[in-house]
Amino acid sequence: MPDSEFFDACRRGDLPVVQQLLAANPGVVNAVDAKGFTPLILAAYNEQPAIVDLLLANGADVDARDAAGNTALMGVCFKGYKDIAKKLMDAGADVNVFNSNGAPALTFAATFGHLQIAEWLLQHGADLSLRDSRGKTPFDHAVIQENEAMIELFQRYISPSA
Repeated sequence: MPDSEFFDACRRGDLPVVQQLLAANPGVVNAVDAKGFTPLILAAYNEQPAIVDLLLANGADVDARDAAGNTALMGVCFKGYKDIAKKLMDAGADVNVFNSNGAPALTFAATFGHLQIAEWLLQHGADLSLRDSRGKTPFDHAVIQENEAMIELFQRYISPSA
């Protein structure tokens, strides 16, 4: 695959190589590898903020999905990479898109206890009523994890007057 060097450079955070290959072929910014990953998904999931910035500045599709329907935002909500989560949301990532299991980014933040990311998602309009393929909402996942801080955060958004 001719773009494998580009994907590898995005994964490992090799900014000079990414810049060089992107300059030579700007269309590679939204290429998809054999597993359905885009350069942005790889850079985000591997915590490469400088690469994420470069890709976004060059037109990377912030809501592109991998073969399982996961976006870059879902990956960082799973991993807990706050700085990249903020970059993606500021770039207009759809906080309510869901993967093939029906899980939106907020479900990942709730399940893995990333409170700050969950709050940002809610501030960007994340919908607490979305249910995954098992019928569970992000709130349900917070309860399953017995994460009191997450439960309290979600309760503030469910009943803001309380």
